[in-house]
Amino acid sequence: MAQAAAQTAQAAQATIGNSEFDRDTAVTLREEGVYDAELSAGWTIIHAVNGGYLLAMLGRALGEALPHPDPFSVSAHYLTASVPGPAVIRTQTVRTGRTLSTGQASLFQYAQDGTEVERIRVIATYGDLDALSDEVRTSAKPPAIPPPAHCLGPGDGPAPIPGSSAITERLDIKLDPATIGWAVGAPSGKGEMRGWFGLADGRDADPLSLLLTVDALPPTSFELGLKGWTPTIELTTHIRCRPAPGPLRVSITTRNLAGGFLEEDADVWDSADRLVAQSRQLARAPRA
Repeated sequence: MAQAAAQTAQAAQATIGNSEFDRDTAVTLREEGVYDAELSAGWTIIHAVNGGYLLAMLGRALGEALPHPDPFSVSAHYLTASVPGPAVIRTQTVRTGRTLSTGQASLFQYAQDGTEVERIRVIATYGDLDALSDEVRTSAKPPAIPPPAHCLGPGDGPAPIPGSSAITERLDIKLDPATIGWAVGAPSGKGEMRGWFGLADGRDADPLSLLLTVDALPPTSFELGLKGWTPTIELTTHIRCRPAPGPLRVSITTRNLAGGFLEEDADVWDSADRLVAQSRQLARAPRA
């Protein structure tokens, strides 16, 4: 019976192209360069739509608009807070070449008077990850994180902040105990966050979902002793290679909080110990 249950669970596991993430980041071509979308309430944090989810949706639109399939470098400026509901994405091809193409995209929503309000603007370079060489020269090393069984998820801590739990139901996150002092009222003050990451429905990672991954862990500001929303101002993500199947490891660090703003540097490693994504974002720190 246990074997049958395991087979049923495996059969029900979501796949790339057939998952909640894929459905909720889908875009529909309205006319050349213009796509309709629906921002799902399932990816919200304290009522605002998660920035990584938005980045993945814009990344999908650019992947359809540009001749190359994979995001290499994506830089986003978050202009106003997005909310669940309809949206329109307008894309523009900036340049196309043999191995790389560059485009820009903006996501708009509608104000109460019907006018369009720009939420986020992106410029990105795309290529073909499968065409890259296998040569790697690096001094980077995967983060030392305890096995998932020794890490803690959202259900292992105190009750979540009201309105903030929607996205956590769609993620499978297990945080390094060394970075969750904030959850028990004893933040370390180190500005670090580390953990295992996956999608709750079992979908494996791909270049688009990596755009979500870099902005999916709790903010480092929590370990700095600050509570509340930490809105992203700008986020640049580099996709370095196509991730292998299996869980990801994410390490995020903040070295400098000044003037009410902080940076977050993220590294994402796959199950083959490859550095598959890197990012840096500037965010507004919660008020003390």
